[in-house]
Amino acid sequence: MRIDNFFIAAIAVVALGACTGPQSGDGDAGLDVIVHDGEFATIQQFTTPGGVSVWLVEEPSIPILSLRMAWAGGSTLDPEGMEGLTYAMTYHMNEGAGDLDTQAFSKRMEELNMSFSCGSGTDNVFCNASMLTENAADSFDLIATGYSQPRFDDGPFERFVREQQVSLKTRETNPGYLAGRAMQTALYPDHPYSAEMTEDSLAALSQDAMRTQKDAILVREGMLVTAVGAMSPAELAPLIDAAVAGLPETGIAANIPNVVLAAAATEPIVVDLPQPQSLVRFTGPAMRQDDPDFYTAIVLNYTFGGGGFESRLMKELRVAQGLTYGIRTGVSADDKIQTWNGGGQTKNSSAGAFIVGIKQQMNLLVETGVTAEELDDAKAYLTGSYPLGFDSNSKIAGNMMGVRLDGLPVDFFDKRNAMVAAVTLEDTNRVAREYLNPQNFTFVVVGQPEGLEE
Repeated sequence: MRIDNFFIAAIAVVALGACTGPQSGDGDAGLDVIVHDGEFATIQQFTTPGGVSVWLVEEPSIPILSLRMAWAGGSTLDPEGMEGLTYAMTYHMNEGAGDLDTQAFSKRMEELNMSFSCGSGTDNVFCNASMLTENAADSFDLIATGYSQPRFDDGPFERFVREQQVSLKTRETNPGYLAGRAMQTALYPDHPYSAEMTEDSLAALSQDAMRTQKDAILVREGMLVTAVGAMSPAELAPLIDAAVAGLPETGIAANIPNVVLAAAATEPIVVDLPQPQSLVRFTGPAMRQDDPDFYTAIVLNYTFGGGGFESRLMKELRVAQGLTYGIRTGVSADDKIQTWNGGGQTKNSSAGAFIVGIKQQMNLLVETGVTAEELDDAKAYLTGSYPLGFDSNSKIAGNMMGVRLDGLPVDFFDKRNAMVAAVTLEDTNRVAREYLNPQNFTFVVVGQPEGLEE
């Protein structure tokens, strides 16, 4: 999860403390709590006696605790021939545990006014919870049961299989899915990121396999927690340790290779789908988030296609030419893959002109760059909007987890705007020349496009 990826909501934090720098001290219950009093948030870092690493924003005025828990290793840890196993496992994590079947588990969550659910991506498994702090002890007890005694009953498993059978059929008429699959096939066909559930792999899944996968991924070692709410470290630490006590200590390690993108396709890749519009996606290489040019790319992307109606692509292709309702771009800098992406829809009859227009705007940026006014506008928006995204405990906890999964430091929130503000016009135009050449991009078109030969 890259926190400046355009496809992720803008990250920001509320001002909860003065910037006095990190402090360390022995907290209650023998905890060594390091306090980062940042410009945007006061984040308390500690490790529970059971070894779980926690970042906590203590907010006494809101009697709700929002919790995020994450582990390394997602769908890329699915055994060959059992693609979809990790997703199936996380699907069932709140479908009954211990003495509680699905309905009883759900009813108990309602009684406690709490929520608990899990999910997975390519690189991570996560579980999220929200609860009233007055019910925290009972809520954590339910989470503990979910972790240590998931039922994986026949009823939910059969429902899961039926749902996925429908999904496997309907995805073949989903333009977004078809575009994504075609792009993966073109750029990294043999990488684990291109693996996906099939009818055969779905049929190979079993409840026993899900139990094994749960014990391999949901372990205490390496587990990350972020929390926001009316709770101190001394109060939260024993609750977390009790919740995860039934998890194995260690599991399997993820060892995913970096993606090496294939050379860009010289012509648009067409996926035939009878529909009145064509979906156009384009992808090229980008840089890692620790690259000095990353925030330059973020600023450049705002002008190119990330700034809504302020972007050049929207101004030209929607407002001036009327070729699309919307087109957007973003820079994605995940750990193993870094790409510059964009997409939009247009009528089949205008697909060729739409792609020509995108390439023309790329060439214009390469040849003449952005203006000083565009640079100032981009930086003003990106820095000014930054503090507006943390308006709930849940968002704060989620965005802190994004920082942790990206391996960024606790003071990232305080430094991010300065990195944006430091971007220069010279660097912006240099990055445009290096990355926005149309020849760097693979174009995929889903529909029945016309005019591509032009």
